[in-house]
Amino acid sequence: MANSGFEDGRGQEEETFLYFAYGSNLLTERIHLRNPSAAFCCVARLKDFKLDFGNSQGKTSPTWHGGIATIFQSPGDEVWGVVWKMNKSNLNSLDEQEGVKSGTYVVIEVKVTTQEGREITCRSYLMTNYESAPPSPQYKKVICMGAKENGLPLEYQEKLKAIEPNDYKGKVSEEIEDIIKKGETQTH
Repeated sequence: MANSGFEDGRGQEEETFLYFAYGSNLLTERIHLRNPSAAFCCVARLKDFKLDFGNSQGKTSPTWHGGIATIFQSPGDEVWGVVWKMNKSNLNSLDEQEGVKSGTYVVIEVKVTTQEGREITCRSYLMTNYESAPPSPQYKKVICMGAKENGLPLEYQEKLKAIEPNDYKGKVSEEIEDIIKKGETQTH
């Protein structure tokens, strides 16, 4: 008899959660570094929020060497991103990546709208105590690569490309440098 996705009377839904990504986790290869279960679900829009970049508690990210993405409520604005379906077994690694324990981000629940107009509730993250700061060129590049890879609206991709980065010229982590290099060879 065919398995209809239910095991031991529990649905698969109990084993997964939806995560709305708007920063570096837009890029498949980036999210898979720590969260291999992430599966693309859809592109979605978060209404009445705006994208910003900042240093949590005034400290520059040692990973990215510049401001990192966050969102804040802003009536009339919108943030586009990707909804990933993930195994609950990756909750801790995602929280760890987002610096929940250190207070970099807090977990929030957001209602996003798919391109087909369906509303879905997702987990996301928000910095509460930060100073606005531009992203490093590398961080901006990873976000733009993810936006392109997943087909975010072209107008929104243009907005991302127009963000002024800081002037950091050094290296970021080796695994991120590798992702950026791969992306550059695929686009040229």
